[in-house]
Amino acid sequence: MALDPTSIAGKEYAWEAHVPLVVVGAGPAGIAAALEAAGLGMQVMLVDEHPVASALMGIDVPWMFGERMGAAVQNQGRMIERVVAARPELQAAFEAGVDVRLGVYAWSAFVEGPTSRALPGPVLGLADETRAWFVRFDRMIVAAGGRDLGLAFPGWDRPGVMGARGFAAAVGLYGAFSGRRIVVLGGGAAGAEVVRAARAAGVEVAGIVDVGVVEGMADVPVYAGYRVSGVEGAEVEAVRIARGDGSGALRIACDTVVLAVDVVPVVEMFDLLGCALRFDGTRGGWVPVLDREGRCSQAGVSGPGVSGPGVSGPGVYAAGDCAGVSDAALADPGLAAAAGRKAARAAARDAGLVAPEVEVGPAEMAPAAMEPDRDLWRRAWLGAHMGAPDLPICRCEEVSLADIAGVRPPRYLDYDAAKFADRDVRTLAAEGPLNQDQIKRLTRAGMGACQGRRCREQVQAILAMSGNQATGSVPMPSHRAPLRPLPLSVLAAFEESDAVKDNWTAWFGIAAQWTPHWEKVPDGLRYETRWKPGVEE
Repeated sequence: MALDPTSIAGKEYAWEAHVPLVVVGAGPAGIAAALEAAGLGMQVMLVDEHPVASALMGIDVPWMFGERMGAAVQNQGRMIERVVAARPELQAAFEAGVDVRLGVYAWSAFVEGPTSRALPGPVLGLADETRAWFVRFDRMIVAAGGRDLGLAFPGWDRPGVMGARGFAAAVGLYGAFSGRRIVVLGGGAAGAEVVRAARAAGVEVAGIVDVGVVEGMADVPVYAGYRVSGVEGAEVEAVRIARGDGSGALRIACDTVVLAVDVVPVVEMFDLLGCALRFDGTRGGWVPVLDREGRCSQAGVSGPGVSGPGVSGPGVYAAGDCAGVSDAALADPGLAAAAGRKAARAAARDAGLVAPEVEVGPAEMAPAAMEPDRDLWRRAWLGAHMGAPDLPICRCEEVSLADIAGVRPPRYLDYDAAKFADRDVRTLAAEGPLNQDQIKRLTRAGMGACQGRRCREQVQAILAMSGNQATGSVPMPSHRAPLRPLPLSVLAAFEESDAVKDNWTAWFGIAAQWTPHWEKVPDGLRYETRWKPGVEE
């Protein structure tokens, strides 16, 4: 049987490089991994999306920047200088021969699987502000870190409300924070880190607010047992707080509210690569399944040594906050760096190089017994603010708490509300297990430009709380490429090889595709392809 000439099977792709090891993320874990691997004799590419484009900052990607970044972020050259200055270990990576790519997004990855048999090997999709390209890799260490946890409260959709990681980047990585006086929401480890970063940058902290108990911090007013009742101003001018019963109402003047209840592991790349994930409330939510040296269970293959002898598929490793968040790691970046070195040594050994064994200590592993259940305080925070039906949950698509609870169709659709009067999330749960992909299709929650970064965790928690079930019983919504919002012009700039481009007119040769659907297709139009004998181009 002859191959379909329009198939991509057996055709050569346009690769820019073939790298034995690629490290995604140039935080403490990623830089340490790249340096360790280079020192062990591996050829390494280190990719980091920072400095991200100001357009992405405007839609809170990858962190919640809250429109509190100054105009300096428009100058990418200047921001690259800032990133290198804030991370001096990058200079050591340059000098060690690591191929460092800053301002480059890892937007996709492709490996062979049941629906993809044509690839010659694992492929990583990269892009900057002007073009997209692909590189092949043998092994990948994902050190993507953590992202801001979005939890709704009245007024959280106002300009000036940002996340803990967004604030840390604004004052430290970019040096472009435009506020002066902040209120911190969250009295845990993430909130403590915000206070430390603010003090180092000379930013005034007007107070710390938490629905639970807060350990006191010197010279910072603490409001334990309070919830947010509102935010004043078109942009943040003040935050109003009160106790759960409505008593003790206070107004705190500020220009920025930093949501620092917790941090979420960034697991998009693991999901895209088919790595096994599990829900662990003590580690921040969905985390990759790892062996003791940081190897992932890739493409359904379980157990240690995923990329070892006799095991198919690329070696995928995890290091840092993307492998699980802990209070100890939030306070000590050295733990992330240690995890990066550990993963690099595992990758080197799997590649046949000599690398020392790593003794894993209790502080680095951060056993569950040493960590609080982060899921419980997230649900407590969300539960304290669920009294308002119009509370915006998905800000991109304007989906409210009542919309999710009532499983309402998007408001731009003309539908008969009476037909949905007896339908809500509880009746939906009676028909089968709830899941976020289902809710996304019915309400559009999570379908916006931020790709669910501001609402994933709270939609999951709302569904779990509505069904009186454990948060982890609600499946994780799927991740698809591109993992970052990219302009079509960037993707269109990718030049495929001639072998792949040839015969693609089989798709574009459908002449009737240019005829509006409301018009009759003219007689004589036919399906034309380049390769069909007797058909001229």
